Amino acid sequence: MSYETTLAHVETYFDQTATRTWERLTSDAPVSGIRATVRAGRDRMRDVLLAQLPQDLRGARILDAGCGTGALSVELAQRGADVVGVDISPQLIDIAVKRRPDHVAGTLTLAAGDMLDPHLGRFDHIVAMDSLIYYTADDIGRILDGLMPRLGQNMVFTVAPRTPLLMAMWRVGKLFPRSDRSPTMVPHRAADIAKVTQGNIRAVERVSSGFYISQALEVRP
Repeated sequence: MSYETTLAHVETYFDQTATRTWERLTSDAPVSGIRATVRAGRDRMRDVLLAQLPQDLRGARILDAGCGTGALSVELAQRGADVVGVDISPQLIDIAVKRRPDHVAGTLTLAAGDMLDPHLGRFDHIVAMDSLIYYTADDIGRILDGLMPRLGQNMVFTVAPRTPLLMAMWRVGKLFPRSDRSPTMVPHRAADIAKVTQGNIRAVERVSSGFYISQALEVRP
């Protein structure tokens, strides 16, 4: 599928099928054992991405591309950054706005839209946690190259790593599609991403927690 088709599929999934699930998963509410491993993995990955940025972010402008319910955006704003959180799902943005603490309301802007919108401007850093996992390598390359001219220092993002487990899940998803199934993750190797972008790619850390398996990468202009 093209970038635009995948984007529309992701928006439909999160707005019509998964909003309540993600609202609960990203809260403090009790969840099942499987979802607890996903929550723990996402918490760890958020820490990994934050560790690739300066501790003191005062004066920095940051794009949280695919911000979801806003947890990472809030942590960036609490470090002093001027944060723009964007997600293709208006429903998730509504949740993020409700959860935004008053003390960061002036430095954390949340909006529904496309992370590639040039009207968002330039940024010192960009983070994209699990928002590129549904795209092909070629699409990820185009996304990164589209963002590089507006990036000052670095972008940290995640992809689904090409492991036997994820490849098996990917094949099952391709063989047995369902209208209510989440968009299919596309597994990648870091080297394959490096081949399709003009930016400089560095593998950071892989997080494996039950059903959550994700690879953090860094790209610099």
